[in-house]
Amino acid sequence: MTLQSHERYCSEVLAQTSLLCAELEGADLKAPVPTCPEWTLADLLHHLGQAHRGVGRIVEQRLTDFPGPPVGDATTGHPFDDAAGAARWLAEGAGALVDVLSESGPDATVWTFDGRNVSAFWARRMVHETVIHRADALIALGADFTIDPEIAADTLDEWLDIVGAPMVVEFKPELKELCGPGRTLHLHATDTAPESGEWFIDATGERVTWRRSHEKAAVAVRGPMRDLLLLTYRRLPLDSAKVEVHGEREMLELWLENAKF
Repeated sequence: MTLQSHERYCSEVLAQTSLLCAELEGADLKAPVPTCPEWTLADLLHHLGQAHRGVGRIVEQRLTDFPGPPVGDATTGHPFDDAAGAARWLAEGAGALVDVLSESGPDATVWTFDGRNVSAFWARRMVHETVIHRADALIALGADFTIDPEIAADTLDEWLDIVGAPMVVEFKPELKELCGPGRTLHLHATDTAPESGEWFIDATGERVTWRRSHEKAAVAVRGPMRDLLLLTYRRLPLDSAKVEVHGEREMLELWLENAKF
């Protein structure tokens, strides 16, 4: 696994937010987001800022029960009028979140949806939430999305952890549809060292498990680390020329259809 320190995650929340804000100069906030079809760019940025602030409240107030969804949804009442205002608002929320996470440390007892109930979960989760929505924004803007392979691998690790977490499966029973006889996947990043860029995903039991390993699977996907991440998060179409699929394509289609939130 590529698990990072609490301090690294805190700094990465700021770094990923800063990278996103830097791309917003002159952006049209009414632009549609192809990877989140129900949202405009303004909606996407509002959602991300809400996530930062909502998690900050969980950790700052040491909430130990599900706090409920934010008041209002991402498509109403945007707290900014233009791209410059959106960038400032995002940066403020990320900065406040990191202040709270830094003060709490990794071991504060708080509610989490994976059952571990420690603040370290949220530092990691907010890095990856920001990474994926930065990708969404750049796709909407027609800009190139790049990412440190180490952070990309950790984002993929965490996604697989979430998909297999018993509390998550209880909340999203459709994740049980991932499991069945012979359902194994192999992901192979072609631009990283084997020990940090291969995943064997086993969905033959009652829940999804995974390990870093090069093993034969029912279906295998090969491609650059960035593109494996985007495919897994359904931000890259399965028929993209950027990845190669070998084996039971139908099983991969089933996985992508059900491993979502």
